[in-house]
Amino acid sequence: MLSTTSEYALRALACLADQPPGTDILGRDLAKAAEIPANYLSKILLTLRNAELVDTTRGSGGGYRLHKPAGEIFLIDIVELFDGMSRNKSTCFLQHQKTCSSSSACGVHVLWVDVQARYLGFLVSTPLSALAPQSTPLAGISSQAANLAVAGDQK
Repeated sequence: MLSTTSEYALRALACLADQPPGTDILGRDLAKAAEIPANYLSKILLTLRNAELVDTTRGSGGGYRLHKPAGEIFLIDIVELFDGMSRNKSTCFLQHQKTCSSSSACGVHVLWVDVQARYLGFLVSTPLSALAPQSTPLAGISSQAANLAVAGDQK
């Protein structure tokens, strides 16, 4: 149900949410940790910055960090940016740009209305903090060192 862009944005934000507050992560380290192509991630991060979900710091020691606590960011805040889904307007299952209603229903409207309501409820009520991997913070260490630390935790 998520576009690739929304999935990547959620993965990147989940990694940022797992960092100590105020800790910046370089874009290349974030791309490696979230397994997202760096060029693709930079475009996603620009959108997230413009939506005031992430902050950026230039220069030595700079990078990306969450603009506010992960518990105050909800999944709908991200999905709305990239998938055109709205918390205020239902969409048609077959044509996402078209409004679907009982009076002008698509072929699956009766089934879709319930699924969409549940999905939207999940997105609206689930904070980003629920996705944070709760692993070793990446700030200040290389991705290789982070992978070794995670591998050591699994033993």
